[in-house]
Amino acid sequence: MNWIPLNHHSQLETIAEKSYHQPQIVFKHSTRCSISSMALNRIEKSSAPEGVDFYYLDLLAHRSISNAIAEKWNVPHESPQVLLIRNGSCVFDTSHNGISMQVINGELAC
Repeated sequence: MNWIPLNHHSQLETIAEKSYHQPQIVFKHSTRCSISSMALNRIEKSSAPEGVDFYYLDLLAHRSISNAIAEKWNVPHESPQVLLIRNGSCVFDTSHNGISMQVINGELAC
């Protein structure tokens, strides 16, 4: 998995812009949460689809970015959480045990 670290607020606009050309995935991870670690492990054990950028947000280090994500894409804050951004909008989000590459691939196919 080639994660793109999400550690600057300005990257949210970049994600939105890039989403018009290819899907963007944001994974919000709490490094202190065992459920979040399990979700991360499930994703990393799977092959990432081609043509999709995967962003990794460390919630503990960048809580303000997580808050900005919730506001920008009108989603409730959860941890762990995966968001699929297309055409500037969040078209899917899931959290906790709903996070897997199979679920992500299913949503990408829609």
